[in-house]
Amino acid sequence: MKWKRRALAALGATVLAVCGALPAAAADDIILNEDLSVSGDYDWTRFAGENITLNVYNWGLYISDGSDESVDVLSAFEELTGIQVNYTTFDSNESLYAKMKSGGASYDVIFPSDYMVGKMIEEGMLAPLDYSNIPNLAAIGPEYLGWDFDPDNTYSVPYTWGTTGLIYNTTLVDEAPTSWSALWDMQYANNVLMFNNSRDAYAIAAKKLGLSLNPSSVEEVDRVMQELQGQKSVVQAYVMDEIFDKMEGGEAALAPYYAGDALTMIADNPDLAFVHPEEGVNFFVDSMCIPATSKNKEAAEMFINYMCETSVGYANCDYIGYSTPITAVWELLDDDLKYSPIAYPGEEVMSKAEVFTTLPDEINAELDAQWSEMKSYDESGGSWMVVIFLVGAVLLSGFNIWRKVRRKMRDTY
Repeated sequence: MKWKRRALAALGATVLAVCGALPAAAADDIILNEDLSVSGDYDWTRFAGENITLNVYNWGLYISDGSDESVDVLSAFEELTGIQVNYTTFDSNESLYAKMKSGGASYDVIFPSDYMVGKMIEEGMLAPLDYSNIPNLAAIGPEYLGWDFDPDNTYSVPYTWGTTGLIYNTTLVDEAPTSWSALWDMQYANNVLMFNNSRDAYAIAAKKLGLSLNPSSVEEVDRVMQELQGQKSVVQAYVMDEIFDKMEGGEAALAPYYAGDALTMIADNPDLAFVHPEEGVNFFVDSMCIPATSKNKEAAEMFINYMCETSVGYANCDYIGYSTPITAVWELLDDDLKYSPIAYPGEEVMSKAEVFTTLPDEINAELDAQWSEMKSYDESGGSWMVVIFLVGAVLLSGFNIWRKVRRKMRDTY
């Protein structure tokens, strides 16, 4: 996590050693560098010399990449295995799905969230995993396995998990918000940011109304979208990764976002704070999957196994701030993160948390259609202004024609 890396860097390597911030390598581990080691009983070099490139597609700001004095886990993987990594990012599950569905690019490892994993499984877009190549599945805590979207983990390995909540600027918000309804409060007009994806935005409005974040009917979708439509006069912008610059720069008062990213933003701007609204939040699991179209499936499984190594998992969670499903990684975290109510909320929050499910096609189609309509809706009455403008233009044109005819008649007379 950025805030932790910067703080530790300031204290120096001596403090790192004293605090035990880095996992100790076992005698039979392969030492990659001062921060990383991997299991020595796995054949990491079996593809060396085969000129393989893995296309990895992940969320933005979602891996320890060497910036801000973090560990570059991708470069370490390339040096360890001889496999090259072409790493690109997306900003929402819907963007990931659209890119894959278009067939415009081929990927070997992707990182979809729970409901999107289920959708891709239903559409035959994912390849079943060979766990003889991913022995590190055993490192994942059992509470993070066996979800409804992939009950036998046939297609997915958990990467991180987290919750949604409200991040707000304490200099612009007098009292800490406790409800999602703060995002509809007119006192924050043009000072509210909102998720720029249909599923997360819908979930917030549904919870505000006391409903499940998983719609059960087309009528329910329509009702919740009306609630989002009524919010538009308050919203400054619909954002995904753009939220970092806006909240860290003090350009907005409050916004919904993911807890892991909230920790990063708070580190960069101490005026920011985070709460879990009382109505309940989304609990999500992001997974590593292999598309059915992958041309390097076994090498992709090696990459997934690498990402589940304790030192690699620690480097990722330490840098990005998201919660880990790897038991050994959680045990290595410093207490300030291990027991953080943001990263690892207690029973009060989790008892009201809800997981996204894969929606029926009819409801999913209605959600997408209503979201597009809501985004294009102009609450200020802009559509009527266009009509009035056109009518005025016609009348003005007619008046000018009448003047010309009248002038001609007068001249003739």
